[in-house]
Amino acid sequence: MKQIIGIITFMLFLQVGSLISQNSVGLLSYEPMSSFDGYNLIYPHNQPSVYLLNNCGEIVHSWPDESNYRPGNVAYILEDGRLVKAKREASVVNDPIWAGGGGAFVEIRDWDNNLLWQYELNDTLRRLHHDIAITEDENILMIAWELKTREEAIEAGRDSTNLSEGELWADYIFEVDPATNEIVWEWHVWDHLIQDYDSTKNNYGVVSDHPELVDINWDTNDGKADWMHSNALDYNPETKQILLSVPTFHEFWIIDRTTTTEEASTDKGGLSALGGDIMYRWGNPAAYKSGTEADQKLFYPHDIHWIDEFVDFTFPNYNNIAIFNNRVGDDYSTANILAPAWNMYGWDYLKTDGVFEPGNFEKVFTHPDTTALYSSGLSSVQILPNGNTLICSGRFGYSFELTPNNDIVWEYKTPLVMGQPATQGDTLAINNNLTFRLKRYPADYSGFDGRDLDALGYIELNPDTTFCNDALTSVEDISLPSNMHLFPNPTNHLLTIEWDNMIKADLEIYNLTGQRMAFFPACSGGRKYLMTDEWNPGIYIATLNRTYSAKFIIVD
Repeated sequence: MKQIIGIITFMLFLQVGSLISQNSVGLLSYEPMSSFDGYNLIYPHNQPSVYLLNNCGEIVHSWPDESNYRPGNVAYILEDGRLVKAKREASVVNDPIWAGGGGAFVEIRDWDNNLLWQYELNDTLRRLHHDIAITEDENILMIAWELKTREEAIEAGRDSTNLSEGELWADYIFEVDPATNEIVWEWHVWDHLIQDYDSTKNNYGVVSDHPELVDINWDTNDGKADWMHSNALDYNPETKQILLSVPTFHEFWIIDRTTTTEEASTDKGGLSALGGDIMYRWGNPAAYKSGTEADQKLFYPHDIHWIDEFVDFTFPNYNNIAIFNNRVGDDYSTANILAPAWNMYGWDYLKTDGVFEPGNFEKVFTHPDTTALYSSGLSSVQILPNGNTLICSGRFGYSFELTPNNDIVWEYKTPLVMGQPATQGDTLAINNNLTFRLKRYPADYSGFDGRDLDALGYIELNPDTTFCNDALTSVEDISLPSNMHLFPNPTNHLLTIEWDNMIKADLEIYNLTGQRMAFFPACSGGRKYLMTDEWNPGIYIATLNRTYSAKFIIVD
Protein backbone atom coordinates (compact mmCIF):
# COMPACT_ATOMS: atom_id res chain seq x y z
CA MET A 1 0.00 0.00 0.00
CA LYS A 2 1.20 3.46 -0.82
CA GLN A 3 1.81 5.67 2.20
CA ILE A 4 2.45 9.39 2.15
CA ILE A 5 5.42 8.87 4.45
CA GLY A 6 7.03 6.23 2.21
CA ILE A 7 10.00 4.27 3.42
CA ILE A 8 13.20 5.98 4.33
CA THR A 9 16.58 5.25 2.84
CA PHE A 10 17.53 5.00 6.48
CA MET A 11 17.26 1.22 6.05
CA LEU A 12 19.75 1.36 3.23
CA PHE A 13 21.96 3.32 5.59
CA LEU A 14 21.58 0.65 8.25
CA GLN A 15 22.75 -2.03 5.84
CA VAL A 16 25.53 -0.09 4.16
CA GLY A 17 27.35 1.24 7.22
CA SER A 18 28.43 4.36 8.95
CA LEU A 19 28.42 8.02 8.13
CA ILE A 20 31.99 9.02 7.39
CA SER A 21 33.34 12.42 6.51
CA GLN A 22 36.67 14.17 6.17
CA ASN A 23 36.05 16.18 9.31
CA SER A 24 39.12 16.95 11.42
CA VAL A 25 37.28 18.05 14.58
CA GLY A 26 33.92 17.36 16.15
CA LEU A 27 32.11 14.29 14.89
CA LEU A 28 34.38 12.15 12.71
CA SER A 29 32.21 9.07 12.14
CA TYR A 30 28.91 7.70 13.36
CA GLU A 31 26.91 4.52 12.89
CA PRO A 32 23.65 5.22 14.74
CA MET A 33 22.21 1.73 14.72
CA SER A 34 25.33 0.23 16.30
CA SER A 35 26.24 3.11 18.62
CA PHE A 36 24.71 3.40 22.08
CA ASP A 37 22.16 6.21 22.19
CA GLY A 38 22.83 8.90 24.74
CA TYR A 39 24.35 12.27 25.58
CA ASN A 40 28.06 12.90 26.08
CA LEU A 41 29.36 15.00 28.98
CA ILE A 42 32.74 16.69 28.46
CA TYR A 43 34.63 19.24 30.52
CA PRO A 44 37.69 20.06 28.39
CA HIS A 45 40.79 21.69 29.84
CA ASN A 46 41.87 25.30 29.26
CA GLN A 47 38.31 26.65 29.36
CA PRO A 48 35.52 26.91 31.95
CA SER A 49 32.40 25.28 30.44
CA VAL A 50 30.81 21.86 30.85
CA TYR A 51 29.13 20.63 27.66
CA LEU A 52 26.45 18.02 27.01
CA LEU A 53 26.51 16.79 23.40
CA ASN A 54 24.26 14.49 21.44
CA ASN A 55 25.83 11.74 19.38
CA CYS A 56 25.91 14.06 16.38
CA GLY A 57 28.33 16.31 18.23
CA GLU A 58 25.77 19.07 18.74
CA ILE A 59 25.51 20.95 22.02
CA VAL A 60 22.18 20.21 23.71
CA HIS A 61 23.05 21.90 27.02
CA SER A 62 25.96 23.63 28.71
CA TRP A 63 26.99 24.99 32.08
CA PRO A 64 29.28 27.95 31.36
CA ASP A 65 31.44 29.60 34.00
CA GLU A 66 33.47 32.77 34.34
CA SER A 67 36.53 32.94 32.11
CA ASN A 68 39.00 32.81 35.01
CA TYR A 69 38.05 29.22 35.96
CA ARG A 70 39.33 25.88 34.70
CA PRO A 71 38.36 22.23 35.29
CA GLY A 72 39.63 20.64 38.42
CA ASN A 73 38.94 18.10 36.78
CA VAL A 74 35.55 16.34 36.60
CA ALA A 75 31.80 16.86 36.26
CA TYR A 76 28.87 14.50 36.87
CA ILE A 77 25.10 14.78 36.30
CA LEU A 78 22.95 13.60 39.20
CA GLU A 79 19.72 11.67 38.72
CA ASP A 80 17.67 14.84 39.24
CA GLY A 81 19.59 16.83 36.62
CA ARG A 82 21.88 18.77 38.96
CA LEU A 83 25.52 19.07 37.98
CA VAL A 84 28.40 18.39 40.38
CA LYS A 85 31.72 19.74 39.16
CA ALA A 86 35.24 20.47 40.37
CA LYS A 87 37.11 23.60 39.29
CA ARG A 88 40.00 25.94 40.09
CA GLU A 89 41.25 29.40 39.28
CA ALA A 90 43.07 29.60 35.94
CA SER A 91 46.10 31.28 37.50
CA VAL A 92 48.08 29.15 39.95
CA VAL A 93 51.19 31.33 40.12
CA ASN A 94 50.87 32.12 43.83
CA ASP A 95 49.37 28.83 44.99
CA PRO A 96 51.54 27.11 47.64
CA ILE A 97 50.43 23.64 46.46
CA TRP A 98 50.12 23.03 42.75
CA ALA A 99 50.61 20.11 40.35
CA GLY A 100 48.76 18.85 37.31
CA GLY A 101 45.20 17.90 38.16
CA GLY A 102 44.93 20.44 40.94
CA GLY A 103 41.50 21.68 41.96
CA ALA A 104 40.13 24.06 44.57
CA PHE A 105 36.31 24.11 44.46
CA VAL A 106 33.52 21.55 44.27
CA GLU A 107 30.13 22.91 43.24
CA ILE A 108 26.56 21.75 42.79
CA ARG A 109 24.59 23.62 40.14
CA ASP A 110 21.04 23.16 38.95
CA TRP A 111 20.11 22.49 35.32
CA ASP A 112 19.89 26.23 34.69
CA ASN A 113 23.42 26.71 36.07
CA ASN A 114 22.39 28.39 39.31
CA LEU A 115 24.95 27.79 42.06
CA LEU A 116 23.39 25.71 44.85
CA TRP A 117 26.45 24.80 46.91
CA GLN A 118 30.21 25.30 46.92
CA TYR A 119 33.09 23.85 48.91
CA GLU A 120 36.63 25.23 48.76
CA LEU A 121 39.95 23.75 49.86
CA ASN A 122 43.16 25.35 48.65
CA ASP A 123 45.51 26.74 51.30
CA THR A 124 49.13 26.44 52.42
CA LEU A 125 48.66 22.91 53.76
CA ARG A 126 45.93 21.24 51.66
CA ARG A 127 44.47 21.30 48.16
CA LEU A 128 41.71 19.41 46.34
CA HIS A 129 42.74 17.59 43.19
CA HIS A 130 41.54 15.43 40.30
CA ASP A 131 38.32 13.61 41.16
CA ILE A 132 35.27 13.32 43.38
CA ALA A 133 32.74 10.56 44.03
CA ILE A 134 29.13 10.75 45.16
CA THR A 135 27.65 8.36 47.73
CA GLU A 136 24.12 6.98 47.87
CA ASP A 137 23.35 9.70 50.44
CA GLU A 138 24.62 12.34 47.97
CA ASN A 139 27.56 13.10 50.18
CA ILE A 140 30.69 13.95 48.19
CA LEU A 141 34.01 12.19 48.56
CA MET A 142 37.03 14.30 47.59
CA ILE A 143 40.78 13.74 47.17
CA ALA A 144 43.22 16.26 48.63
CA TRP A 145 46.93 16.72 49.08
CA GLU A 146 48.12 17.45 52.62
CA LEU A 147 51.60 18.88 53.04
CA LYS A 148 54.11 17.07 55.22
CA THR A 149 57.33 18.89 56.05
CA ARG A 150 60.77 17.44 55.45
CA GLU A 151 61.05 16.74 59.16
CA GLU A 152 57.68 14.96 59.29
CA ALA A 153 58.55 12.84 56.25
CA ILE A 154 61.92 11.79 57.68
CA GLU A 155 60.37 10.94 61.04
CA ALA A 156 57.86 8.73 59.19
CA GLY A 157 60.77 6.85 57.63
CA ARG A 158 61.28 8.60 54.30
CA ASP A 159 64.79 8.48 52.87
CA SER A 160 66.05 12.04 53.31
CA THR A 161 67.81 11.93 49.94
CA ASN A 162 64.45 11.35 48.26
CA LEU A 163 62.86 14.70 49.09
CA SER A 164 63.93 16.82 46.12
CA GLU A 165 61.45 19.59 46.94
CA GLY A 166 61.90 19.49 50.69
CA GLU A 167 58.37 18.33 51.46
CA LEU A 168 55.89 15.56 50.69
CA TRP A 169 52.21 15.77 49.73
CA ALA A 170 50.36 12.77 51.11
CA ASP A 171 46.89 12.14 49.70
CA TYR A 172 43.82 11.84 51.84
CA ILE A 173 40.11 11.32 51.20
CA PHE A 174 37.32 13.06 53.03
CA GLU A 175 33.53 13.02 52.75
CA VAL A 176 31.41 16.17 52.96
CA ASP A 177 27.68 16.38 53.57
CA PRO A 178 26.46 19.28 51.38
CA ALA A 179 23.34 19.64 53.53
CA THR A 180 25.40 20.62 56.57
CA ASN A 181 28.81 21.44 55.06
CA GLU A 182 30.32 19.07 57.62
CA ILE A 183 33.14 16.61 57.04
CA VAL A 184 31.58 13.31 58.11
CA TRP A 185 34.49 10.94 57.39
CA GLU A 186 38.22 11.01 56.62
CA TRP A 187 40.98 8.62 55.57
CA HIS A 188 44.68 9.57 55.46
CA VAL A 189 47.38 7.50 53.80
CA TRP A 190 49.75 8.93 56.44
CA ASP A 191 48.07 6.64 58.99
CA HIS A 192 48.90 3.51 56.98
CA LEU A 193 52.60 3.62 56.18
CA ILE A 194 55.48 1.17 56.39
CA GLN A 195 59.21 1.45 55.68
CA ASP A 196 62.26 -0.76 55.89
CA TYR A 197 64.84 2.04 55.51
CA ASP A 198 65.48 3.25 59.06
CA SER A 199 64.75 1.17 62.16
CA THR A 200 65.01 4.26 64.34
CA LYS A 201 62.04 5.97 62.68
CA ASN A 202 58.31 5.39 62.71
CA ASN A 203 56.57 2.70 60.63
CA TYR A 204 59.55 0.34 60.48
CA GLY A 205 58.75 -3.21 59.32
CA VAL A 206 58.96 -5.78 56.55
CA VAL A 207 57.23 -4.25 53.55
CA SER A 208 56.50 -7.53 51.79
CA ASP A 209 54.73 -8.85 54.90
CA HIS A 210 52.28 -5.95 54.90
CA PRO A 211 50.55 -5.36 51.54
CA GLU A 212 47.84 -3.56 53.50
CA LEU A 213 50.33 -0.73 54.18
CA VAL A 214 52.02 1.82 51.91
CA ASP A 215 55.79 1.96 51.55
CA ILE A 216 56.74 5.59 52.15
CA ASN A 217 59.92 5.06 50.16
CA TRP A 218 58.26 3.82 47.00
CA ASP A 219 58.79 6.65 44.54
CA THR A 220 58.63 7.06 40.76
CA ASN A 221 58.40 10.86 40.69
CA ASP A 222 62.02 11.85 41.37
CA GLY A 223 61.36 12.64 45.02
CA LYS A 224 58.93 15.44 44.17
CA ALA A 225 56.33 16.50 46.68
CA ASP A 226 53.49 15.13 44.52
CA TRP A 227 54.22 11.62 45.74
CA MET A 228 51.01 9.72 44.82
CA HIS A 229 49.16 11.96 42.32
CA SER A 230 45.90 10.04 42.91
CA ASN A 231 43.76 10.71 39.85
CA ALA A 232 40.52 8.74 40.18
CA LEU A 233 38.08 8.13 43.01
CA ASP A 234 35.03 5.87 43.02
CA TYR A 235 32.54 4.55 45.53
CA ASN A 236 30.66 1.24 45.50
CA PRO A 237 27.30 1.60 47.24
CA GLU A 238 26.80 -2.19 47.38
CA THR A 239 29.97 -2.95 49.34
CA LYS A 240 30.56 0.58 50.69
CA GLN A 241 34.14 0.52 49.53
CA ILE A 242 36.26 3.29 48.04
CA LEU A 243 38.57 2.89 45.08
CA LEU A 244 41.58 5.14 44.59
CA SER A 245 43.81 5.22 41.51
CA VAL A 246 47.45 5.87 42.43
CA PRO A 247 49.34 6.27 39.13
CA THR A 248 52.84 6.85 40.52
CA PHE A 249 52.50 3.46 42.25
CA HIS A 250 51.02 2.00 39.01
CA GLU A 251 48.23 0.62 41.17
CA PHE A 252 44.78 1.18 42.50
CA TRP A 253 43.72 0.59 46.10
CA ILE A 254 40.42 -0.29 47.74
CA ILE A 255 39.61 0.82 51.28
CA ASP A 256 36.67 0.21 53.61
CA ARG A 257 34.10 2.99 54.03
CA THR A 258 32.12 1.11 56.70
CA THR A 259 34.61 2.46 59.23
CA THR A 260 34.29 5.53 61.38
CA THR A 261 36.89 8.28 60.97
CA GLU A 262 38.60 7.04 64.11
CA GLU A 263 38.65 3.45 62.84
CA ALA A 264 39.90 4.62 59.43
CA SER A 265 43.06 5.93 61.13
CA THR A 266 43.80 2.46 62.56
CA ASP A 267 44.07 -1.14 61.41
CA LYS A 268 40.86 -2.27 63.12
CA GLY A 269 37.16 -1.80 62.47
CA GLY A 270 34.65 -1.86 59.63
CA LEU A 271 33.25 -4.89 57.85
CA SER A 272 36.75 -5.69 56.64
CA ALA A 273 38.13 -5.62 60.21
CA LEU A 274 41.09 -3.76 58.68
CA GLY A 275 40.16 -0.24 59.69
CA GLY A 276 41.70 2.07 57.10
CA ASP A 277 44.38 -0.35 55.93
CA ILE A 278 44.27 -1.27 52.23
CA MET A 279 41.78 -4.07 51.53
CA TYR A 280 42.96 -4.64 47.97
CA ARG A 281 45.64 -3.30 45.68
CA TRP A 282 46.40 -4.33 42.14
CA GLY A 283 48.64 -3.46 39.24
CA ASN A 284 52.20 -3.52 40.54
CA PRO A 285 53.15 -5.94 43.34
CA ALA A 286 56.67 -4.49 43.30
CA ALA A 287 55.20 -1.48 45.14
CA TYR A 288 54.86 -3.75 48.19
CA LYS A 289 57.99 -5.81 47.40
CA SER A 290 56.08 -8.89 46.31
CA GLY A 291 56.94 -8.88 42.62
CA THR A 292 59.26 -7.67 39.91
CA GLU A 293 58.99 -5.41 36.89
CA ALA A 294 57.74 -8.42 34.92
CA ASP A 295 54.68 -8.64 37.20
CA GLN A 296 53.54 -5.07 36.56
CA LYS A 297 50.16 -4.81 34.80
CA LEU A 298 49.25 -1.13 35.24
CA PHE A 299 51.25 1.79 33.89
CA TYR A 300 50.24 5.21 35.19
CA PRO A 301 46.52 4.38 34.95
CA HIS A 302 43.53 6.76 34.87
CA ASP A 303 39.74 6.64 35.30
CA ILE A 304 39.70 3.44 37.35
CA HIS A 305 36.12 2.80 38.47
CA TRP A 306 33.58 0.10 39.13
CA ILE A 307 31.54 -0.56 36.01
CA ASP A 308 28.70 1.85 36.55
CA GLU A 309 25.04 1.80 37.31
CA PHE A 310 23.80 1.91 33.72
CA VAL A 311 25.33 -1.41 32.75
CA ASP A 312 23.61 -4.79 32.83
CA PHE A 313 26.81 -6.43 31.75
CA THR A 314 28.23 -9.31 33.78
CA PHE A 315 31.62 -10.95 34.01
CA PRO A 316 32.47 -13.81 36.40
CA ASN A 317 32.60 -11.33 39.30
CA TYR A 318 29.99 -8.64 39.89
CA ASN A 319 32.60 -6.33 41.38
CA ASN A 320 34.27 -5.55 38.03
CA ILE A 321 36.50 -2.56 37.46
CA ALA A 322 37.22 -0.58 34.27
CA ILE A 323 40.69 0.91 33.75
CA PHE A 324 42.45 3.16 31.25
CA ASN A 325 46.02 1.84 31.19
CA ASN A 326 48.03 4.77 29.85
CA ARG A 327 51.69 3.84 29.41
CA VAL A 328 51.63 0.20 28.39
CA GLY A 329 54.19 1.08 25.72
CA ASP A 330 55.97 4.15 24.42
CA ASP A 331 53.11 4.83 21.99
CA TYR A 332 50.51 2.36 23.18
CA SER A 333 47.66 2.43 25.69
CA THR A 334 44.86 -0.01 26.41
CA ALA A 335 41.51 -0.02 28.16
CA ASN A 336 40.82 -2.93 30.48
CA ILE A 337 38.34 -4.74 32.67
CA LEU A 338 39.50 -6.44 35.85
CA ALA A 339 37.51 -8.93 37.93
CA PRO A 340 38.96 -8.71 41.48
CA ALA A 341 38.88 -11.93 43.49
CA TRP A 342 36.28 -10.69 45.95
CA ASN A 343 35.19 -13.04 48.72
CA MET A 344 31.83 -11.71 49.87
CA TYR A 345 31.55 -14.31 52.63
CA GLY A 346 34.83 -13.34 54.25
CA TRP A 347 34.46 -9.72 53.14
CA ASP A 348 37.96 -9.69 51.77
CA TYR A 349 39.99 -10.08 48.57
CA LEU A 350 41.97 -13.21 47.83
CA LYS A 351 45.76 -13.40 47.61
CA THR A 352 48.15 -16.05 46.37
CA ASP A 353 51.67 -16.04 47.78
CA GLY A 354 51.07 -12.57 49.17
CA VAL A 355 49.90 -11.07 45.86
CA PHE A 356 46.31 -10.07 45.23
CA GLU A 357 44.42 -12.03 42.58
CA PRO A 358 43.74 -12.26 39.67
CA GLY A 359 46.95 -12.56 37.74
CA ASN A 360 45.67 -10.68 34.72
CA PHE A 361 42.84 -8.67 33.17
CA GLU A 362 39.45 -10.07 32.31
CA LYS A 363 39.32 -8.09 29.07
CA VAL A 364 41.64 -5.80 27.08
CA PHE A 365 40.42 -3.24 24.53
CA THR A 366 42.54 -1.64 21.84
CA HIS A 367 41.91 0.69 18.93
CA PRO A 368 42.20 -1.01 15.51
CA ASP A 369 45.07 1.43 14.97
CA THR A 370 46.80 0.86 18.30
CA THR A 371 48.74 4.13 18.35
CA ALA A 372 45.48 6.11 17.96
CA LEU A 373 44.57 5.11 21.51
CA TYR A 374 47.80 6.28 23.12
CA SER A 375 47.74 8.93 25.84
CA SER A 376 50.46 9.35 28.47
CA GLY A 377 47.96 10.89 30.90
CA LEU A 378 44.30 11.85 31.43
CA SER A 379 41.82 9.61 29.47
CA SER A 380 38.77 7.47 30.28
CA VAL A 381 36.92 4.27 29.50
CA GLN A 382 33.23 3.47 29.90
CA ILE A 383 31.46 0.15 29.38
CA LEU A 384 28.11 1.04 27.80
CA PRO A 385 24.80 -0.74 28.44
CA ASN A 386 24.72 -2.28 24.95
CA GLY A 387 28.14 -3.90 25.47
CA ASN A 388 30.06 -1.28 23.49
CA THR A 389 33.06 0.49 25.00
CA LEU A 390 33.54 4.27 24.95
CA ILE A 391 37.15 5.41 25.21
CA CYS A 392 38.71 8.86 25.42
CA SER A 393 42.40 9.38 24.60
CA GLY A 394 42.76 12.50 26.70
CA ARG A 395 45.95 14.13 25.42
CA PHE A 396 44.55 14.19 21.89
CA GLY A 397 40.92 14.86 22.84
CA TYR A 398 39.99 11.86 20.70
CA SER A 399 37.03 9.70 21.76
CA PHE A 400 35.65 6.62 20.05
CA GLU A 401 33.13 3.83 20.60
CA LEU A 402 33.98 0.18 19.95
CA THR A 403 31.60 -2.73 19.47
CA PRO A 404 32.44 -6.16 20.94
CA ASN A 405 33.75 -7.01 17.45
CA ASN A 406 36.20 -4.09 17.71
CA ASP A 407 34.40 -2.02 15.08
CA ILE A 408 34.44 1.75 15.52
CA VAL A 409 30.87 3.10 15.41
CA TRP A 410 31.38 6.65 16.73
CA GLU A 411 34.33 9.05 16.80
CA TYR A 412 34.62 12.57 18.14
CA LYS A 413 37.56 14.94 18.47
CA THR A 414 37.16 17.71 21.05
CA PRO A 415 37.05 20.82 18.81
CA LEU A 416 39.10 23.22 20.91
CA VAL A 417 42.58 24.70 20.54
CA MET A 418 43.85 25.66 24.01
CA GLY A 419 40.28 26.36 25.06
CA GLN A 420 39.20 28.26 21.95
CA PRO A 421 36.83 26.81 19.32
CA ALA A 422 38.66 25.04 16.51
CA THR A 423 37.82 25.50 12.85
CA GLN A 424 36.75 22.54 10.78
CA GLY A 425 39.88 21.46 8.92
CA ASP A 426 42.30 22.28 11.75
CA THR A 427 44.83 19.60 12.60
CA LEU A 428 45.16 19.44 16.37
CA ALA A 429 48.48 18.58 17.98
CA ILE A 430 48.99 16.76 21.28
CA ASN A 431 47.76 18.74 24.34
CA ASN A 432 45.85 21.25 22.17
CA ASN A 433 42.47 19.85 23.19
CA LEU A 434 43.10 18.07 26.48
CA THR A 435 39.99 16.20 27.64
CA PHE A 436 40.20 14.58 31.06
CA ARG A 437 37.22 12.28 30.46
CA LEU A 438 34.14 11.76 28.32
CA LYS A 439 31.07 10.12 29.84
CA ARG A 440 27.88 9.08 28.02
CA TYR A 441 24.55 9.12 29.82
CA PRO A 442 21.67 7.06 28.39
CA ALA A 443 19.05 9.01 26.45
CA ASP A 444 16.45 7.92 29.01
CA TYR A 445 18.56 8.93 32.04
CA SER A 446 16.30 10.35 34.76
CA GLY A 447 18.35 13.55 34.94
CA PHE A 448 17.06 14.45 31.48
CA ASP A 449 13.36 14.02 32.29
CA GLY A 450 11.46 17.11 31.21
CA ARG A 451 14.63 18.83 29.92
CA ASP A 452 14.93 20.57 26.58
CA LEU A 453 17.64 18.68 24.70
CA ASP A 454 17.16 20.26 21.29
CA ALA A 455 20.37 20.94 19.39
CA LEU A 456 21.88 24.36 20.10
CA GLY A 457 24.78 24.37 17.67
CA TYR A 458 28.37 23.20 17.84
CA ILE A 459 31.53 23.94 19.77
CA GLU A 460 33.63 24.12 16.60
CA LEU A 461 33.63 26.95 14.06
CA ASN A 462 32.42 26.25 10.51
CA PRO A 463 30.83 22.95 11.57
CA ASP A 464 29.74 20.33 9.08
CA THR A 465 26.00 20.62 9.78
CA THR A 466 25.06 18.08 7.11
CA PHE A 467 27.29 15.34 8.43
CA CYS A 468 24.80 13.64 10.72
CA ASN A 469 21.51 14.44 9.02
CA ASP A 470 21.67 13.83 5.29
CA ALA A 471 21.54 10.07 5.27
CA LEU A 472 18.81 10.11 7.89
CA THR A 473 16.41 12.49 6.19
CA SER A 474 16.15 11.53 2.53
CA VAL A 475 12.81 9.92 1.69
CA GLU A 476 11.53 7.96 -1.25
CA ASP A 477 7.81 7.73 -1.83
CA ILE A 478 7.68 3.99 -2.41
CA SER A 479 5.49 1.18 -1.12
CA LEU A 480 5.66 0.38 2.56
CA PRO A 481 6.34 -3.33 3.18
CA SER A 482 3.05 -5.13 3.57
CA ASN A 483 4.05 -6.56 6.93
CA MET A 484 4.33 -3.17 8.67
CA HIS A 485 1.51 -0.65 9.13
CA LEU A 486 1.35 2.61 11.13
CA PHE A 487 -1.84 4.59 11.80
CA PRO A 488 -3.09 7.24 12.23
CA ASN A 489 -0.18 9.03 10.65
CA PRO A 490 0.36 11.88 11.45
CA THR A 491 -0.74 11.39 15.05
CA ASN A 492 -1.11 13.62 18.09
CA HIS A 493 -2.05 11.07 20.74
CA LEU A 494 -1.83 7.36 19.95
CA LEU A 495 0.07 5.55 17.20
CA THR A 496 -0.74 1.96 16.36
CA ILE A 497 2.05 -0.12 14.83
CA GLU A 498 1.05 -3.48 13.32
CA TRP A 499 3.05 -6.18 11.57
CA ASP A 500 2.51 -9.59 9.99
CA ASN A 501 4.48 -12.83 9.83
CA MET A 502 6.60 -12.23 12.95
CA ILE A 503 5.74 -13.94 16.23
CA LYS A 504 8.00 -11.56 18.16
CA ALA A 505 9.69 -8.37 17.05
CA ASP A 506 12.09 -5.83 18.56
CA LEU A 507 10.58 -2.39 17.99
CA GLU A 508 12.85 0.66 18.08
CA ILE A 509 11.98 4.33 17.60
CA TYR A 510 14.61 6.83 16.37
CA ASN A 511 14.61 10.54 15.74
CA LEU A 512 16.17 12.02 12.62
CA THR A 513 19.59 12.49 14.24
CA GLY A 514 19.79 8.74 14.78
CA GLN A 515 19.12 8.84 18.51
CA ARG A 516 17.10 5.93 19.83
CA MET A 517 14.06 7.35 21.60
CA ALA A 518 12.39 4.09 22.69
CA PHE A 519 13.03 0.36 22.63
CA PHE A 520 10.43 -2.39 23.07
CA PRO A 521 12.07 -5.82 22.95
CA ALA A 522 10.32 -9.02 21.90
CA CYS A 523 6.90 -7.45 21.22
CA SER A 524 4.27 -10.13 20.55
CA GLY A 525 0.77 -10.18 19.10
CA GLY A 526 1.65 -8.24 15.96
CA ARG A 527 0.66 -4.89 17.44
CA LYS A 528 2.10 -2.15 19.64
CA TYR A 529 0.42 1.03 20.85
CA LEU A 530 2.66 4.07 21.29
CA MET A 531 1.40 6.99 23.38
CA THR A 532 2.85 10.18 21.86
CA ASP A 533 1.38 12.88 24.11
CA GLU A 534 4.75 13.59 25.79
CA TRP A 535 6.80 13.42 22.59
CA ASN A 536 8.02 16.52 20.81
CA PRO A 537 6.39 17.20 17.44
CA GLY A 538 8.51 15.97 14.56
CA ILE A 539 9.43 13.09 12.31
CA TYR A 540 10.43 9.71 13.75
CA ILE A 541 11.45 6.32 12.42
CA ALA A 542 10.08 2.97 13.62
CA THR A 543 12.07 -0.18 12.89
CA LEU A 544 11.20 -3.85 13.39
CA ASN A 545 14.07 -6.25 14.00
CA ARG A 546 16.24 -3.71 12.16
CA THR A 547 14.80 -5.14 8.96
CA TYR A 548 11.68 -3.04 8.27
CA SER A 549 11.46 0.70 8.76
CA ALA A 550 8.87 3.44 8.36
CA LYS A 551 8.47 7.11 9.16
CA PHE A 552 5.74 8.62 11.25
CA ILE A 553 4.92 12.19 12.19
CA ILE A 554 3.86 13.58 15.56
CA VAL A 555 1.96 16.87 15.48
CA ASP A 556 0.68 19.20 18.19
